[in-house]
Amino acid sequence: MGSTITEKILAHHAGLQRVEPGELITAKVDLALANDVTAPLAIEAFKNMGAEKVFDPERVALLPDHFTPARDIAAAENCALVRRFAQEQGIVHYYEVGRVGIEHVLVPDLGLVLPGDLVVGADSHTCTYGALGAFATGVGSTDLAMAMALGEIWLRVPRTMKFVYRGRLRPWVGGKDLILYTIGVIGVDGALYRAMEFHGPVVENLSMDGRFTMANMAIEAGAKNGIFHVDEVTREWLKSRAHREYIEFKSDPDAEYEKVYDFDVSDLEPQVALPHLPSNVRPVSEVRDVEVDQVVIGSCTNGRLEDMEVAYRILRGRRVHPRVRLLVFPGTQEIIREMASRGWLEALVEAGAVISPPTCGPCLGGHMGVLAAGERAISTTNRNFVGRMGHRDSEVYLSGPAVAAASAVLGRVAHPEEVF
Repeated sequence: MGSTITEKILAHHAGLQRVEPGELITAKVDLALANDVTAPLAIEAFKNMGAEKVFDPERVALLPDHFTPARDIAAAENCALVRRFAQEQGIVHYYEVGRVGIEHVLVPDLGLVLPGDLVVGADSHTCTYGALGAFATGVGSTDLAMAMALGEIWLRVPRTMKFVYRGRLRPWVGGKDLILYTIGVIGVDGALYRAMEFHGPVVENLSMDGRFTMANMAIEAGAKNGIFHVDEVTREWLKSRAHREYIEFKSDPDAEYEKVYDFDVSDLEPQVALPHLPSNVRPVSEVRDVEVDQVVIGSCTNGRLEDMEVAYRILRGRRVHPRVRLLVFPGTQEIIREMASRGWLEALVEAGAVISPPTCGPCLGGHMGVLAAGERAISTTNRNFVGRMGHRDSEVYLSGPAVAAASAVLGRVAHPEEVF
């Protein structure tokens, strides 16, 4: 019996010929990362265990991106603590305001994760890097402290579920719609502690930005990790980013999967997740009468250049509905720079959007876009639990950037075709 890509990566990092689902292993870590919310806890645990130096200052990344630019004194103190630790440890990959990006957009863009890597981060959406053919998963701050100190992590090998997507995507349908549809089918615990392995001609034709979006939301199905195989799309994307050698792993033809889902998505509409679960998914045509107060385009899920281009195409020459606040959160400074050079920023501002520095603030109801009681938002973020983006009596609808941008124009959940 063969092995899956996830099993091969874990075996390689554990120094074993083979691993089996359910097996407990200790594996070497290629990168350990944390943000301004989780790093202070990890640093405290690191010191409490008597650790003095991180295992490798080039393989620990600290990125204050959640409550930054600092929303209040407490946030500023957290950032100062992380900054001091980075300086004391000589950590190479420390990035803050002016250089930082939303961590799960910036880290791959900098080439810090490559195919075949094992990455752990004190943030659940660390699974994003599976788009590159890496094993990447979120861990608690205590586990991260151990990884920072020893360069190792203990893991239980997950079983793997295979998701195959066939057909041809309709206009305005992308990676966000594919993953929302999938979560709608299997539920928020449908892949609990499983590896979600994505296959099929549709994902083979998907851009890297779309793949990052899908891997990012594997955690919303309860998965341990989401993962794609490396192909020419991956290699081309890595040409300007990979500064070291990497290993491409591939699932064997006779690898064992716990379950296989085979979807024909030719007729798939843009998808919308209704409150209060990412699995409460409907086609956009069934949600068009829902008025919104706020639209958020960005985050680690849909804050990449391709997402910004979709928003620009829909909003160019149009105006945001007078009742709506449109907040645009590009994922990195480089994306903002590129948007400026292409004239996208000007077009979005003229449409009535507010352009934010890279931050996770509105996604978790932290700052720069918190919802009041009774308000309703449609957002390209990844979670819509009760109170996720503000008051517990607010509502969050999840969509891709096309639906979000169209909704900003019409003041209600809308299909992009209604705007054009």
